[in-house]
Amino acid sequence: MVRAIWNGTIIAESDDTIVVEGNHYFPPESVRMDLLRPTDTNTFCGWKGIASYYSVVTGDGTNKDCAWCYADPSSEAAQIRGRIAFWRGVMVVA
Repeated sequence: MVRAIWNGTIIAESDDTIVVEGNHYFPPESVRMDLLRPTDTNTFCGWKGIASYYSVVTGDGTNKDCAWCYADPSSEAAQIRGRIAFWRGVMVVA
């Protein structure tokens, strides 16, 4: 079981993550979407495409742009379509 945790709150939990470039991509149904807020941030990866970002909001505060998703990735990254990954202080542990 892989978990994404921020400030003691489990944000995501799944046995079905896909690891790409060292990041675990969680299926959306395993993510506490009630804790995620979409932001205006987007980045471009030459082989994956455009990523959209989310902030995590809990009773302990906000972690801006600490989650991202490729809603419409390139064909080379199709396996992570719609999945969510974390960084910026979110601990991902197996």
